[in-house]
Amino acid sequence: MLCQRQIIEQLRNRSFSANMPSPRPSLTLTLLQARETAMRFFRPQLNLHDLTEQQWRVIRILRQQGELENHQLARLACILKPSMSGVLARLQRDGLVGRRRMLEDQRRVLVSLTEQGEQCFASMSVEMEKNYQRIQQQMGEEKLATLLELLRELRGVKP
Repeated sequence: MLCQRQIIEQLRNRSFSANMPSPRPSLTLTLLQARETAMRFFRPQLNLHDLTEQQWRVIRILRQQGELENHQLARLACILKPSMSGVLARLQRDGLVGRRRMLEDQRRVLVSLTEQGEQCFASMSVEMEKNYQRIQQQMGEEKLATLLELLRELRGVKP
């Protein structure tokens, strides 16, 4: 057993650190940093339209998928159900989405884009596409395609 003086000496010399494995690069931190970098391309456009990232995700998913139930939309948009309620309330208040109860089960609610929501998507999509093109120009088409494929594979990994 090492005495306190020996421990202090080892700390000074850092001789024990050579025996400790260095930490591997953090996957989660790298993914967050990459997300932040990518969002720097898109946030200015979102700010111009007074939309949050979550609101844009909802609009985009509804545009791609069509009418969805709240829980489906929350899962696809990676938004927790309690937070989704607030996001949808603001989008509905702003006239971008509509909600309706299902006839066969009044507890279930369907969400869809309104005409104004469709117009919002259309007006933003050109600039958003330009931002994708800017990323692609810097990374290269093949690298970006590979990145997207690897990320799709990662989504399928089970704990």
